[in-house]
Amino acid sequence: MLMTSMKITKYLFLFIFLQGAGHAQMPSQVAPAQLPLPVAQALARAGIADTSVGVYVHEIGAAEPVVAHRAEQPLNPASVMKLVTTYAGLELLGPAYQWSTDIYADGVIQNDVLVGNLILKGSGDPKFTIENFWMLLRSLRAKGVREIRGDLLLDRSLFTTDHPDPGRFDGEPAQPYNTTPDALLTNFKSFTFTFAPDAESRSVRIVVDPPLPQIQIVNNLTLTEGSCGIWYTRVKAQTQDSGDTARVTLTGAYARSCGEQSGYYSLLGHREYVGALFAHLWRDLGGVFNGRVRDGASVPGVTRLASHRSLALSEIVRDINKISNNVMARQLLLTIGATQGAQTTPDRSGRVLQQFLASRGLPMAQLVIENGSGLSRIERVSAQDLGQMLLAAFRGPTMPEFIASMPLVGVDGTMYRRLTNTGVAGQAHIKTGLIAGVRALAGYVLDGKGRRVAVVMLINHPNSHNGNAVQDALLRWVHSR
Repeated sequence: MLMTSMKITKYLFLFIFLQGAGHAQMPSQVAPAQLPLPVAQALARAGIADTSVGVYVHEIGAAEPVVAHRAEQPLNPASVMKLVTTYAGLELLGPAYQWSTDIYADGVIQNDVLVGNLILKGSGDPKFTIENFWMLLRSLRAKGVREIRGDLLLDRSLFTTDHPDPGRFDGEPAQPYNTTPDALLTNFKSFTFTFAPDAESRSVRIVVDPPLPQIQIVNNLTLTEGSCGIWYTRVKAQTQDSGDTARVTLTGAYARSCGEQSGYYSLLGHREYVGALFAHLWRDLGGVFNGRVRDGASVPGVTRLASHRSLALSEIVRDINKISNNVMARQLLLTIGATQGAQTTPDRSGRVLQQFLASRGLPMAQLVIENGSGLSRIERVSAQDLGQMLLAAFRGPTMPEFIASMPLVGVDGTMYRRLTNTGVAGQAHIKTGLIAGVRALAGYVLDGKGRRVAVVMLINHPNSHNGNAVQDALLRWVHSR
């Protein structure tokens, strides 16, 4: 019996020592300032210094965090910043909030002709797609309007139109994630390029949708044999975009084994894109329009002819967080600022968001917001502030919508390939963030005992590209602790 007792004592001491505890405690706990051993080991293997990492783990309802490693250090959160934006959006606007895109007539309708201008007014809908635009114009045709003898005025006045260079972040202005926000954002200002091998001509066919005449394609792709692999890394697109027209030169190799594939590009200016798409859809609906497209605010006395209501915010935040849509997050941040009743800018919207957080007992003094999407080199938040926000959100009225908007580990969103066939799969809602030098995650883990735990890890280090294994180690540890 004495020998058995000594063995138990020996193994218990060894377990506590390996966990890094400085004094006797329950084996499932870790001193708040220390990292769990599996996480520390994963960091060492990844070549990431623990001084470049902020970690905060706090069980819902507990008085103190389980882990708080450099948790007060402000770090770049990448796309995890979207959690701050969507939490504030759900609380301030409500999960049933909808955006409206409206068509007005500044003139009179005689028979089937509008003698005057048509006004298209946006309120910042983050997901006003080409299908939505078609339905809106179809409603206008159903009102009996066929010909427009005037101009198309685009009312984009709710958001400031002084946009930064879309390529400022990484020099890739045609990439959809760099699309700048706009009160009349339409179809993400994007084009779908479909690539298909043509065996007879030994070439690659390219089909552009929507097929607008403002886009010119120079196809210098070479059809090759062999495996497809990651096809888009071998297809290079060089764009010359003047705002109203765009020339896209495609070079590189495309393997026949790839079959049909699609890529996406953000081209033209916002005004030019909406104007060109309007002309294309209106003509397809049998309409006639020969006027100009210009910016112009709606004025009192105009007649509303048709309206489109967006998806509810509870659905919009799912796209923002699950697939990490940058432009939708930026649209939401600007909408938050627009609740104050004036033209809004990212700076103004950021101040409104911080005031809201302070009103919830979350001052977040180190929070830096540039655009609310995390596609930024200057946005900052600490793991502790983010963790405290997760705790507050769990107690809030929009908690179900907020949690459901995050990727479910091993199931969907940006986490659908992570930790599959492990105990964590299906047991954690986690938002991830990724830009050069940054790996981040935040969300909630349901552990093996049915306890919900808020988890944050922010990695800012040149070797952050090795960080997925470190994050996975933390999630596994929290689930099985």
